[in-house]
Amino acid sequence: MKLFNKFFKDESGAVTVDWVVLTAAIVGLGIAVLTSVSGGTTTLADTISTELGTTTILDQSGS
Repeated sequence: MKLFNKFFKDESGAVTVDWVVLTAAIVGLGIAVLTSVSGGTTTLADTISTELGTTTILDQSGS
């Protein structure tokens, strides 16, 4: 019985559980942000690619 009481009063693992929950929340928020931003970055990358592909570089050396 003494062993069970000691086990139930021990709080050394409680901090680990807190950190696991906080880390999971941060990872979840990161995934949510990545999902919401990815569409805009893809569109921007396509726009930049098109613009760079159609740009002409002029030779300024005179030759």
